[in-house]
Amino acid sequence: MSFAAVLVAAGTGTRAGGAKQWRLLGGKPVARWSLEALLRAGAQEVVVVIGQGQEAEADRALGGLRNWRVVGGGAARADSVQAGLTALVGPDDLPVLVHDAARPLLSPDVIARVLEAVETADGALPALPVADSLRRASRDRLEGSVDRDGVWRAQTPQGFRLGAIRRAYAAWRQDEPPTDEAEVMRAAGGDVRMVAGDPRLMKLTYPEDFTLAEALIPRRIRVGSGFDAHRWGPGGSVWLCGVEIPHDQTLIGHSDADAGLHALTDAILGAIGEGDIGDHFPPTDPKWKGASSDRFLVHAADLVRAKGGRIVNVDVTLICERPKVKPHRQAMRERIAALLDLPLDAVSVKATTTEAMGFTGRGEGLASQALATVETPA
Repeated sequence: MSFAAVLVAAGTGTRAGGAKQWRLLGGKPVARWSLEALLRAGAQEVVVVIGQGQEAEADRALGGLRNWRVVGGGAARADSVQAGLTALVGPDDLPVLVHDAARPLLSPDVIARVLEAVETADGALPALPVADSLRRASRDRLEGSVDRDGVWRAQTPQGFRLGAIRRAYAAWRQDEPPTDEAEVMRAAGGDVRMVAGDPRLMKLTYPEDFTLAEALIPRRIRVGSGFDAHRWGPGGSVWLCGVEIPHDQTLIGHSDADAGLHALTDAILGAIGEGDIGDHFPPTDPKWKGASSDRFLVHAADLVRAKGGRIVNVDVTLICERPKVKPHRQAMRERIAALLDLPLDAVSVKATTTEAMGFTGRGEGLASQALATVETPA
């Protein structure tokens, strides 16, 4: 079914600590979650209603997506909704969904249920039954109970025909602004149906709601591997896994030649499909001459966070005859844990030899391999 949508993103988010629609959730702005869901479901146009002076934020948050445009909102939610409805272009019988940007985890099933209900009703809204006991109180003093029979938790998107909801708003004569569009349509005598809502379609209202919403985002586990090797050369110490170890040789490389951190950086980049260390820090660039490999690893971790992901655990194996790694292994684990902001038990550093075989066995160089497990939004 062809439809259009109004995405209400004009609030100030005072209780959430700021304009929550532009804050990151799972690595992308809250409003983008809803806009993407509406466009994937087939919205021919989405009017995004924003607050005064939020144009730049909207462009940053929603850039790269098609079939959307912004209009300015009003002082109350109802004013913003009407601004969005006025901006829509289409016939009176065009189905239109009105959705709050503060409900980011919008599923295609909810959209489909609302649109199906609008085929035979004047309006539709997703709703959930109230499971908890309800109490009435004055401050912290209990005064009584509220019968929850017939009480539902209303959600969005709410669906209507464009002409009908415009006329219903024009007919609203009460002193107080309406709670939502379903109330407006019902007051105008329309038949409003309820469809099954979604517990994940929670409204972000308070700061702690973001923590819960993060936990509700579907996740996938990705694994990346990395390998690096460097030649031995003259020197008095070697950097391995972020720790400087006194030694009668050093590893030769464009940066500090920390093979352990190089392999681990590649493993993390591989887990998120971001190429390898040379793509981000070309060895032909003189500014990385002698650079600390800490910077490379932190950069990879920052990319994971930018995608809304987190590193679950890492495992590094150093392959060499010398130096002995075991005396320094704990310091290496602690350094990597600090750089990646991981608990110590999520970091493993091991060492092995090749029994005097190959270039590591002959003492020509040192090698390292690494694995990284990363969790990202699905």
